[in-house]
Amino acid sequence: MSAPITKSQMAFELPKLSYIDTSLEEPAILAPARPVDGPGLAHWIAAGLASWRAWRQTSRARAELLGLTDRELLDVGLNRGDFDRVFDNRLNRDLNARGHAF
Repeated sequence: MSAPITKSQMAFELPKLSYIDTSLEEPAILAPARPVDGPGLAHWIAAGLASWRAWRQTSRARAELLGLTDRELLDVGLNRGDFDRVFDNRLNRDLNARGHAF
């Protein structure tokens, strides 16, 4: 028995992905919120939304690091005492002065 198959039915096409726009490749990557310039309610709301998103992203990162074992943290060159330095740049003034910051 033979089933007739055309050449077009056997063709394989790669998905059309763009390496300029990563929104299709990485759905978790969102463009950062740009605050509206100038005073007013829209600026206030946009600034609040941007700071809330930054806080949420920092919270997720901290939760991920807290979930790692001490051995996994050591593999990336951190220990639990470094968390404050990682998430608060005010504590990195001495490292920034020497050119070594997280």
